[in-house]
Order: sequence, then structure tokens, then C-alpha cells
Amino acid sequence: MNPLENIRIVLTDPKFAGNIGSICRVMMNMGLTDLALVSPREDLNWNEARKMAYKAEPLLDQIKTFQTLEDAVADCTVVAGTSARTGLYRDHAYLPREIAPVILESAAHHKTALIFGREDKGLFNEEIAVCTHIINIPSSELYRSLNLSHAVMVCCYELFLLAGSPAYEPPAECSPEADGAMRERLYAAWSAMMLETGFCEKEKLDHMMLGLRRIFSRGKLTGNDVKILMGLAKQSRWVAAALQREREKQVSGSVTQ
Repeated sequence: MNPLENIRIVLTDPKFAGNIGSICRVMMNMGLTDLALVSPREDLNWNEARKMAYKAEPLLDQIKTFQTLEDAVADCTVVAGTSARTGLYRDHAYLPREIAPVILESAAHHKTALIFGREDKGLFNEEIAVCTHIINIPSSELYRSLNLSHAVMVCCYELFLLAGSPAYEPPAECSPEADGAMRERLYAAWSAMMLETGFCEKEKLDHMMLGLRRIFSRGKLTGNDVKILMGLAKQSRWVAAALQREREKQVSGSVTQ
């Protein structure tokens, strides 16, 4: 079983339906499908939630609701609550990246939960007491408190990444890396281009080429990269030659006159 399926996201007394919709989208992005609300407000604008849950409406339609946090996590082993505040009962907090292995290890066989508090007040102490672990998401001193859906995204992303979901494969470079012979042809083309365009004088060319080699060596050059760069050099030389012919033509014409 995919452990992500055993992770429940629990929102305690959410104030804004737009956040709920955004969280549905976040969860589906990261492969989580179990969303629960504790004591949601009766006046929540579910049309707003549906708008923000664009293409994640199935998750919105299967939300579970509970009257108490204890009920929402009654079947869960690890219960990790998020808190931006520090102090008594909150100083032993984990980073999302640190707690992810703990959650996933338990989620391999049991239900687990991530608890998120109110947009304005977070989790109360009595709700923190229900949690087995506390999560603190680092943020700038300019503004410590994260938007609710952003906080959910940070935590879900760490879980998704560590779970090694088969749904995501990093893109692979299609073009093979350029070999030494191809790079030398590139350097020769650029050397000629810099002279013919007047970019540098011949006595400074070796110095400029050393700088150019350093620039092109800072990252992997693929065969396609080299072809583009050689095409640029070739076109620049063609333009420089055309301009030179035009200048010579103008000079010849003025001499004839």
C-alpha cells in the first residue's frame, strides 16, 4: 500500500472555504487523498472552495467532518500538529523534513495524521496535547505565519518527496553530453567569431578564450547546446562578413566617384 494513502490532513476549525479548496488541490498534487475537518463553520462558502479546488473537486466531495479533534485522529498512530508559536509544550518541534520519515514509517501500516490549526490562532494548547509530535515550519522574521494552504503544501511536499512516489519522474536530458572533440570545435568557432566580429584583438584572443572556456565549463554542455552555440558563431561570422563586403562596396564606390 502507498503510505501516502494512510496520511490524513486534518483542518481544525477552518475559517475560509477558499483555503479548504486550495488544500484539496495541494493534496492531490502531492498524492494525498484523506482530508478531514474539525468543527467547520456553518457559513463556509463552498462555492469558493470549489473554485479554488480546480480539478480537485473529487477530494472536496469526500471530505470527512468531525466534532472533535480526538474523534478525527482516533484511528491514527502518529499525530503531528503544526505550530508557528514556540514556548511551553512547543519547544520540541520537528522540521517538516525531519518528521516525514517518522510519519511515513508508521503510515506504511497505520493511519497517521497531520493537524493544522485555525488561520488566525493556530492550535490551542489542549489540541497540541492530542498530538504525538509538533512541526514548526521555518519562515522569515518579516512574517512568520504561513497561509494555511501553504503550510499544508510544505508538509505534503516533504512526504511526497521522501515516499518516492512513482507518479513523479525527474526529466532526463535527451541530448548526450558533448565530448572533448565537440567542445574544441565550439571553441574554434567562437575564437574565429570573436576575431571576425571585432569583439577582441588577436593579441587578446588567448586571454578571452580562457575566460570563455571557464564560462562553458561551469555546467554540463550537451550536444544540442554545442550545436546551438556553434550556429550562433557561424551566423555572427556570416553577418560580420556581409557588413564587411558592404563597407568595401561603399568605399569602392566613393573611390570611383
